Amino acid sequence: MFRRITRNWRIPKGKEKTAFDERILQFQNRGEIVPTNRLVKTPEQIEGIRNSGVVNTGVLDLVEKEIHAGMSTADIDRLVYDYTVSHGAIPAPLGYEGFPKSVCTSINEVVCHGIPSETEILREGDIVNVDVSTILNGYYSDASRMFIIGETTPEKKRLVDVTKECLDIGAAAAKPWGFVGDIGKAIAKHAHKNGFSVVRDLCGHGVGLEFHEEPEVDHYDTHRHGMLLVPGMVFTIEPMINMGTWRVFIDEADGWTVVTEDELPSAQWEHTFVMTDHGLEVLTY
Repeated sequence: MFRRITRNWRIPKGKEKTAFDERILQFQNRGEIVPTNRLVKTPEQIEGIRNSGVVNTGVLDLVEKEIHAGMSTADIDRLVYDYTVSHGAIPAPLGYEGFPKSVCTSINEVVCHGIPSETEILREGDIVNVDVSTILNGYYSDASRMFIIGETTPEKKRLVDVTKECLDIGAAAAKPWGFVGDIGKAIAKHAHKNGFSVVRDLCGHGVGLEFHEEPEVDHYDTHRHGMLLVPGMVFTIEPMINMGTWRVFIDEADGWTVVTEDELPSAQWEHTFVMTDHGLEVLTY
């Protein structure tokens, strides 16, 4: 999924070292993992990602307005495709490594990467994650929301709510000149306190110039610092929280759909963020 990069910060040829460079190099010289120059986006690039996020948010707003019991997940896919292309953008999942649809729709025990289908019908009580990614003028954005179809069980409702809290807590834990590892540590603490588990086999990621960039953003406590977080970095946080075990498997029938090993429900929320001098700013509201 990720293009491996050499984790070194370099002073561009012909440019003088700045205080920003010096601060990163201090961490690098201590043996910490630091971003490469490419992972720190320019103001112009951030604005392009922000504009992509506006379309991405519009897609999810439309889904929120239209989603209901009795519709198929293929209906959701058509909504996403039509809205995206009508706004001059491209659905990033469509054709990505062979993925056949414009959106991921993941119901109940499906953790992520569910493929929309004409025969998959939303029913009262389902919880469904709709994961949308957009390319606008070459810039990528990525976000997902959980939707409850009608009335569901108190247990499923609590899972959805706690997962959203995990996203918010993980974002609050991400500080400029902190580390990626702080995010997963905070998320895991809240999930475990509420009796849930955190999927370990999938993660958040850098995004913006490509669909998936570094850093990998684990949502569990790896007991490692991970990459240094500096202003200008753009990445997703997208915790996948399970009612039962954290373990998952990939459905062999399609090679994409990730399911909880015990087939108990899972939930996920996601935003694309940019790190600023004061903390994270959401780019996918």
